[in-house]
Amino acid sequence: MDYQQALNRAAAYCSRAERAPRDVEQKLHDWEVDEADIERVMEYLRRERFLDDERFVHAFINDKYTYERWGRIKITYALRQKGYSGSIVSNMLDDVIEPEHYAETLTELMRGKMRGMHRPLSPADRMKLCRFAAQRGFEGDVTSSVLRRLNVADDDDL
Repeated sequence: MDYQQALNRAAAYCSRAERAPRDVEQKLHDWEVDEADIERVMEYLRRERFLDDERFVHAFINDKYTYERWGRIKITYALRQKGYSGSIVSNMLDDVIEPEHYAETLTELMRGKMRGMHRPLSPADRMKLCRFAAQRGFEGDVTSSVLRRLNVADDDDL
C-alpha cells in the first residue's frame, strides 16, 4: 500500500472514533505499510488533529466509566496498556469522574450483585462483593465505605 492509500485509510479509521496512536500504528503495520510511510502518516494525523492524546484519554475514560462502569484502577491499567500513564491520565480521571458519583456508581453495582444475598451479609458474601469491586477496578477504601453503608442499610433501601 502506498503513502496516499495508507493516509486515506488511516484518516477514515480515525474519523470513525477516537483512536490511540499505538492502535493506528498497529493498523498501519497490519496493512503492510512501509516504516517511512507510517511515520509520515502518523505525523500528518497528529498535525491535522485526527489523533489527539488528551481527547482520546478523555473519551476513553468517559466511555469506560459511563458505559462499562469501570473503576479508576481498571481504567488506568487499560490506558497504560495503550501507552498512556502519568499526569495526563490522573488529571483526566479527576476531570471526568466526580467523587460523589463514583461512590454512587459502585453502590448501584453492588446493590445489583447483592440481590439474593441474606442480610446482614456473611463474611463470604462480603468477600464476594470485595472481589467483584476489585475486578471492576474500584479502590479498596471506596469499596469498604460502600460495603459499610450497604450492610447497615435497611432491606427497603436495597
